[in-house]
Amino acid sequence: MMDWIPVVFVTFKFLVLGTGMFFAIKWHYDQGKKQKLEERRAVLRAGGKVVALFMLSLLGVGLLTFVLIRMLGMDLSMP
Repeated sequence: MMDWIPVVFVTFKFLVLGTGMFFAIKWHYDQGKKQKLEERRAVLRAGGKVVALFMLSLLGVGLLTFVLIRMLGMDLSMP
């Protein structure tokens, strides 16, 4: 016979989390409709700057790793 406690608790957990996610998404959607166009542009501009900074730092770490491996004399050839 199957134990009913996990079924009830898992069902309750999914209902509570689903309801919370629904209201969180609805609240963010409603807040997004209230924002002005200038605020959206500012957020997009800031996001673009963060992405550009991340890509530059990723490129820098990659180049630093390549130079360090070459200085240490490690084999970079493909098998």
